[in-house]
Amino acid sequence: MALNKKAEFSEDTRVLAEFSKALAHPARLAILQTIAERNECICGEIVDVLPLAQATVSQHLRELKEIGLIQGEIEGKKSCYCVRWARLQELETALLSFLENLKRYKKPLVEDCC
Repeated sequence: MALNKKAEFSEDTRVLAEFSKALAHPARLAILQTIAERNECICGEIVDVLPLAQATVSQHLRELKEIGLIQGEIEGKKSCYCVRWARLQELETALLSFLENLKRYKKPLVEDCC
């Protein structure tokens, strides 16, 4: 889709699409879960947990950081990351709102259309 066409969608739809894009890789979900479990995480520890190379983990961390779901600081060779809980709440609100809106169109007693 051309960039100029994105403007034709609602802000809520664009925001949810950006969140979805950032979470669309299983490695990013695993990274987010790992950081949340440990409350703060050094990048090397993430590499130890996942079957990915350091460079790949760094790329996924960058994607999560760009959307604002994590924040981090580089201290020499160490990179410490933590979950931005307020931003995660924004994701939850956006997703729940979208799903509730979809449910408005569900007809009673109809599970699937085909």
